[in-house]
Amino acid sequence: MATTNDPISDMLTRIRNAITAKHDTVNVPASKIKLAIADILVNEGYIQKYELVPNGNFQDICITLKYGADKNHKIITGLKRISKPGLRIYAGSENLPKVLGGLGIAIISTNKGVMTDKEARKQKIGGEVIAYIW
Repeated sequence: MATTNDPISDMLTRIRNAITAKHDTVNVPASKIKLAIADILVNEGYIQKYELVPNGNFQDICITLKYGADKNHKIITGLKRISKPGLRIYAGSENLPKVLGGLGIAIISTNKGVMTDKEARKQKIGGEVIAYIW
């Protein structure tokens, strides 16, 4: 199995590819931060659900994707990795990004865990801007 320098980017790409190919589920190697991101995606209504499935000595996150009335209507229209391992992007609580004027979400990694931009604004904390989802 190939290791990747940026597992979060890999997760977003797998989800993006699965939606483009109109798959029902997509498997992503599990990690704490990816579980936190999957949690946010469920809570914000971007995916139906996720569950941990064993894969040899490791675990995968099996993400059940969500579509509209038919599979041509995507719930997630875009995913964009913002902070990369080679170039970290941080934002203070007062200049957290608004995605599509508040229609999308920004996923922020803070010292109080991974949360959406709305949640971080409420708690008045900044952090690393991981990704935008809309």
